[in-house]
Amino acid sequence: MAAPTQLQTFQTKPRVFILSDISNEPDDAESLGLVACTSTWMKNKVCPQDMQKIVDGYEKVVDNLNAHAHPNDPYPTAQYMRSLIKKGAEAYGMTAVGNNIPLSEGGQLLLDRIEAPSEDPLWVLCWGGTNVLASVLLKVQNTHSAADAAKLRSKLRVYTISDQDDTGAWIRYNFPDIFYICSVHGWNQYGMAAWCGISGDGWYGFDKGGPDPSKISKQWIKENIQIGPLGSTYPDYMFIPEGDTPTFLYIIQNGLGVPECPEYGSWGGRYIPTDISGKGVSNGHFSDTVDEVVGLDGRKHKSNHATIWRWRDAFQTDFAARMQWSLSPDLSKANHHPVVDINGSKGLQPLHFELEAGAIFQLDASASYDPDPNDTLTFKWYQYQDPSASQWSVHHEVGRLDIKPLNEASSKVEVKIPPPEKCCVELISRAAIPKGQILHLILEVKDNGSPALISYRRVIIQTTNEKLLGGGGGAEAIGDLMRDVLQ
Repeated sequence: MAAPTQLQTFQTKPRVFILSDISNEPDDAESLGLVACTSTWMKNKVCPQDMQKIVDGYEKVVDNLNAHAHPNDPYPTAQYMRSLIKKGAEAYGMTAVGNNIPLSEGGQLLLDRIEAPSEDPLWVLCWGGTNVLASVLLKVQNTHSAADAAKLRSKLRVYTISDQDDTGAWIRYNFPDIFYICSVHGWNQYGMAAWCGISGDGWYGFDKGGPDPSKISKQWIKENIQIGPLGSTYPDYMFIPEGDTPTFLYIIQNGLGVPECPEYGSWGGRYIPTDISGKGVSNGHFSDTVDEVVGLDGRKHKSNHATIWRWRDAFQTDFAARMQWSLSPDLSKANHHPVVDINGSKGLQPLHFELEAGAIFQLDASASYDPDPNDTLTFKWYQYQDPSASQWSVHHEVGRLDIKPLNEASSKVEVKIPPPEKCCVELISRAAIPKGQILHLILEVKDNGSPALISYRRVIIQTTNEKLLGGGGGAEAIGDLMRDVLQ
């Protein structure tokens, strides 16, 4: 049987604040937020009582869940969860935002969390309208100096499920310095948003043949999720299941995602800066981008939705395993995540290397282990190319890592960085540059438990070219090349 101290542990615990228009449709009760808000679908009421019902189910299983968690990382008590359930404004959008409009109780709680002395980021996940956040930002602006208000906003990390009232655009216009992930598209055209990749292919009809629908079917959910006291609070979906969950998956700690870097990609999708005019990647708006993924049909699919559905089998299996934890405190009756160790570094944080183009190095994950003593591990190393591209042309633009297994289990590999002309030259001019592409290598460690679970580790490689090799064959402007040809 697994020993609790052998289970996965975490270096940090993210600060998370969730706004939910729960009860506007079933999927809002398939994820649990704790501050009830309005949206375009439910403009004049909020339903915190429905959050209470889910916490009632949670209370019946939290001891079981804690038996499957490392002693250093327990689940919160139901009493604590109930203390966080608050009402947002019972009004639509900007009608709840104004200099003389008092904060709702949910808004006051958010303000308290923003003004708390912690310097850790506060992740505000928005599943409905954003007027609770908008009203708090206005309050901060009106009650703090410009410098102090900016410092408080710098703590915020916002991920919204599209715009569901008129305050989202107001926030982005008035506070462009806020780290803000949001799919922006025509009003109510949610099928265009990246987050729909979690389960919306059947309803919206995108990427046909690519995503595997088997683990989002009502039958699979009935057998794997709607089980036990907590699972019984999970309703059948009406349109798509778990539409808000990508925001949570984005910050879940599994070794794949790096939340401060949306362009890296994770279970919650991949996003890139909308405006790169000096803001960098630490703040501002992040918009949809695309991944190219081989689908269930064997064809390549390239879309913003693919940045999420590519991970669907893994995150749905993970969900099913956690629901098994809720049924019993017996560790032998459930599966637990592998713990990854690369080159003596155990944990989930990414590994960073700065290496010359053409260099060869080794990675050794053989010290990885599974907490369940009878499980065996398999190792899969691959390059995640999409985050390295500045355009859609991954195959033309991104240098390829050469990954060579060094043992039968593939727990140890030799990796060769591409030559400088493939990773350390300007795209147009082809001039050699001292620092080139950032390349991403992913390790998946999968056990053979039931259901089989995956832990990840990301290796981030900054390529360098100290001697400025490999340049040539381009020009500062395309017109210069044309003149050379004509001459």
